[in-house]
Amino acid sequence: MKVVAFNGSPRKEGNTSILINLVLGELTKEGIETEVVQVGGKKIRGCIACFKCLENQNKRCAVDNDMLNECIEKMLDADGIILGSPVYFTDVTAEMKALIDRAGMVGGMNGYMYSRKVGAAVAAVRRAGSVHTLDTMNHLFQYHQMIVPGSTYWNLAVGMMPGDVNQDEEGVKTMQTLGQNMAWLLKKLHG
Repeated sequence: MKVVAFNGSPRKEGNTSILINLVLGELTKEGIETEVVQVGGKKIRGCIACFKCLENQNKRCAVDNDMLNECIEKMLDADGIILGSPVYFTDVTAEMKALIDRAGMVGGMNGYMYSRKVGAAVAAVRRAGSVHTLDTMNHLFQYHQMIVPGSTYWNLAVGMMPGDVNQDEEGVKTMQTLGQNMAWLLKKLHG
């Protein structure tokens, strides 16, 4: 089994990365292979609504000059997908939104190709907007008939400067429980 996580933060080793790694740490303890793909700060454009993905039916985006098709391949190869983003004006980063829009469009136009994979979203927040940010990421999972495990609270932790989320004890525990629940679910589905 494998889980791939996409870090939408331009801070490669910031709070979002810390949260993702807390979840992945629990998965690793259960023998599940993990990988992190850095999306934040990278060149990834939004969907241009060309509908070539519907026409071509090749599980790829026709815009092939950025990392999106590589991300789609990793999603297809994984049993579980984690999306992580800091809160930017009560939503995900632009790079995360581009990933959601384009991977979602290609997936939908190719028979809901992420169906029955396990999906989880995590958000690093300074003060407010995290629930909307989580909702944006969860839309990809729900649209594609994915299975979303819960935790003991919303999948967020509070912190502004890199490392601050480590001081949010409830947030840290929420990430660990999410990882444990994701591992349990994956084993039930694939065990």
